[in-house]
Amino acid sequence: MNWLTELWSGQGVAHDVLILSLVSLCGLAIGNLKVRGVGLGIAGVLFAGIAFAHFGTEINEETLHFLREFGLILFVYGIGLQVGPSFWSSLKSQGLGLNALAAFVVLSGGAITVLVAWWAKIPMSAAAGLFAGATTNTPSLAAVQSALSSLPNVSAEATRLPGLGYAIAYPFGVMGIILTMLLTRLVFRVNVAEEVRVLDVAQKTEPLEARNLRVENANLDGLKLGDVPLVGAASGGAPVVVSRILHDDRVRVATLSSTLHQGDVLVGVGTPHDLDDLQKIVGASTDIDVREVPSDVVTRRILVTRPAATSKMLRDLSVWRDSQLAFTRVRRLELEFAATPNFRLQFGDSILAVGEPEAVERAAQFFGDDSKQLDAPQLLPVFFGLALGVMLGSIAWPIPGVPNGVKLGLAGGPLLVALVLSRLGRIGPLVFHLPKSANMMMREIGIVLFLACAGLKSGANFVSTLVDGDGVKWMLCGAIITLVPLILAALAARIVMKMPFPSLCGLLAGSMTDPPALAFANTMNNSPAVSLSYATVYPLVMLLRVVVAQLIIVFFAR
Repeated sequence: MNWLTELWSGQGVAHDVLILSLVSLCGLAIGNLKVRGVGLGIAGVLFAGIAFAHFGTEINEETLHFLREFGLILFVYGIGLQVGPSFWSSLKSQGLGLNALAAFVVLSGGAITVLVAWWAKIPMSAAAGLFAGATTNTPSLAAVQSALSSLPNVSAEATRLPGLGYAIAYPFGVMGIILTMLLTRLVFRVNVAEEVRVLDVAQKTEPLEARNLRVENANLDGLKLGDVPLVGAASGGAPVVVSRILHDDRVRVATLSSTLHQGDVLVGVGTPHDLDDLQKIVGASTDIDVREVPSDVVTRRILVTRPAATSKMLRDLSVWRDSQLAFTRVRRLELEFAATPNFRLQFGDSILAVGEPEAVERAAQFFGDDSKQLDAPQLLPVFFGLALGVMLGSIAWPIPGVPNGVKLGLAGGPLLVALVLSRLGRIGPLVFHLPKSANMMMREIGIVLFLACAGLKSGANFVSTLVDGDGVKWMLCGAIITLVPLILAALAARIVMKMPFPSLCGLLAGSMTDPPALAFANTMNNSPAVSLSYATVYPLVMLLRVVVAQLIIVFFAR
């Protein structure tokens, strides 16, 4: 067993890989342990790294620094690709109130961190770590480390303090969110079951359905389908799609240029509400199911995997003008939409085509319809985005009062680039779509590497700081950073905005980007409104926490 002893106590690549693997293994095992459904999760890797370092385990300093930064880049880039599409849509009017409160939680938490650090005489680098741990946000810890490395004359001790602060504040960070939810429920005497029932009824979305309508309105005789309200609105945003027309016992594909006649039967696709409105214009529904009438018209679901067909509205595609084709529905993840002219396609969408077999085959060739591309990650766009992110993060942006300017760093640069690229969808032949499994693997490997290295770097002084130093004071300050913004936001949400309790719980969990708190909120409320609120604020909060963490270092760590 001498070889194993030499490997453990020696140096080199094999030694470093062994230590990192063991730290990650133990940390992930610790993170999977749960008490009443709440556990450390991925943060268990940080505590495992601290434990290994406390007992004298070390790896090469240069290897540690490289893997920590590389893991950070992989993680934030994957996060950006994941939340990018919802980030931009979450800033629209329906999410303004939620995002405003979530932004308040982040910004007030940053301000309280600075004030508490001055009052308690805590080094600002440690306070920034408390900010990250008290808000259970690992990317902000990475941003702190990145910002510290860009400052001149930073001591080795200063680079260890953020990890210590994060580890000390993290446990109550998780419990503080749950405690705020329980206190809100108690103070406002919330009847959870009743609020869930009312909210779910109010937010229930109508599924798409098909309805056969007979043309009875004499004013529609001889009119083009594109001129019918709700079907061919001039804006292109018509809510109902017509796929087939039965005329003189013959089924033909419906296009906006199709001519209507009295007695025709249309197949409309839309929500029940919109179809009711169309029925008032066209005529009564009929028991004749045009889709069951024998014809040469076929239907087929086609995957959008060709770069030239993505990030464009349907009306701008040449295949949209094919007189032998109609498109009725688009499926994206678990959601289904009407294929209206203004609908913008994304890579991986599934579109339902209706038409002659040859026309449907032409559509399949146009859209790509290659399921293998959904499972195989395209690495060229990934490294293109990583390179852009690193370059953007290295630019020093001039800010008055800051001598060397502010850099987005290895956390902010790749995150911002990923947000933009995921919104664009593609640039020329590069499609910025990463399969969900590949994205998750990249993110998880990245954050495990980062936390393992951060724990190994900070762990040597953790116990002494906690027991003999200012650990208790740091814990109390972390609790203040956690609770005060959450309580203020909860009061504003209930008293001012009259926010339902399930949405409030999702807001609190999302403002801290905390999955354990989200899991607790879901078990307490059993309503999709929790996850909806969480997803609405998550992208903006993630970006703000990275920025605020860096600003604390840049402006106050002097």
